[in-house]
Amino acid sequence: MRALIDSVLSEAAMAPIDLAPRRFGRVVACDGGLIEVSGLGVPIGSLCRIAQGNGTEHRAEAIGFRNGHTMMMMLGDTVLLRPGAIVRPEGQPGMLYVGEEFLGRAVDGSGSPIDGRGPVGSTTAWPAGGHRVGALDRSRVTQPFDTGIRSLNALTTFGIGQRIGIMAGSGVGKSVLMDMIVEGAQADAVVVGLIGERAREVSDFVGRHMSGPRAATTAIVAVPADHAANLRMRGALLATSLAEHLRGQGKRVLLILDSLTRVAHAAREIGILLGEPGAARGYPPSALATITKLIERAGNSGETGGAVTGVYTVLADGDDQNDPVVDTARAILDGHIVLSREIAQRGQYPAVDVGASLSRVMNDIVAPDHAMAARRFRALSATYEANRDLVMMGAYRKGTDPLLDEAIALNSRMVEFLSQEGGSHVDISAAALQMRELVSGED
Repeated sequence: MRALIDSVLSEAAMAPIDLAPRRFGRVVACDGGLIEVSGLGVPIGSLCRIAQGNGTEHRAEAIGFRNGHTMMMMLGDTVLLRPGAIVRPEGQPGMLYVGEEFLGRAVDGSGSPIDGRGPVGSTTAWPAGGHRVGALDRSRVTQPFDTGIRSLNALTTFGIGQRIGIMAGSGVGKSVLMDMIVEGAQADAVVVGLIGERAREVSDFVGRHMSGPRAATTAIVAVPADHAANLRMRGALLATSLAEHLRGQGKRVLLILDSLTRVAHAAREIGILLGEPGAARGYPPSALATITKLIERAGNSGETGGAVTGVYTVLADGDDQNDPVVDTARAILDGHIVLSREIAQRGQYPAVDVGASLSRVMNDIVAPDHAMAARRFRALSATYEANRDLVMMGAYRKGTDPLLDEAIALNSRMVEFLSQEGGSHVDISAAALQMRELVSGED
């Protein structure tokens, strides 16, 4: 406890002293979650404190300005907010605090701890929007990334620095697959952003992954679904900024963002509050642009040699794979894993739809015989699924299609290959060997 107090006091002693006059404004309007403040011109992204008459304070973020007024959005509820409340700016506009101090910790979207272990104590500022670099600074993906999951390692091999999406409807197993990737991944650091998820799920995830040897290299940023939209946005930006900072130190970082759809929902709320018209199924253009900006911040760094391997879960509303968020993410990502509700209902987990899943860098990072075996496996799987109803009804006559005959003979082994219990780990070489043996007909 004494060491913690000494650390806080030493940080306070090193902090610069601001002798400039204190500016303030006053709340003049509140419409839903949008607040108008007069007399205070601050940049977009600035955080402010709103003083209440009873001694309590609210926090808000500047999201725009109009007719001489600053438009702000609360980081919490507007309950007890009153007209004329004094608003004062704080911190550095557009900056977030990052650092290795976050490893082993669980924080909320503002960087405040939720694990009951005292302040994080980070003093390194980082732009919330990241450092923009040239396209050629993003070096090629040349090395495989071991997820520990047999079906992914064999058929949709990830690469270090790749950005890949896990796309599925609700309740199909995105979070379970994400858990398995965190447990089996080989990385210097793991940053997990739980954005817009259930509070119970956040608590379970922290309990599972913030204990044991991996906890010291894992950072969790959690903003449950009942929090304000701009706080959910800040959580996604903080997780991405933290991964970028660690990459800048030459580390290989696994960034998991669950879920990208909830981030888009938060951006949609903010855009609609500012009067932006809805376009694709109610999503303003800025909401879909937010997805692109977040994803593009992951990847390899040619300058430092570090890498951010990004895994983004994408909720397909109504199991619609053409949902605007799903379609936008699929277009910008380097690959996607599609989970099928129909396959899950058969009892196969993880419920990976082999035909719909793809890794765009796989052929560049695996051996030719591995790639050839994967293509053979895909052909057998697609042939069986296309004729599944005929086979189930007994309408198919053996010998009509040699490829289908082989697919029928190997189907039970293929299903077993694609299934995997949680907690088990199959590396890339073992997965490739098992797949080659399966498609060649070896026992």
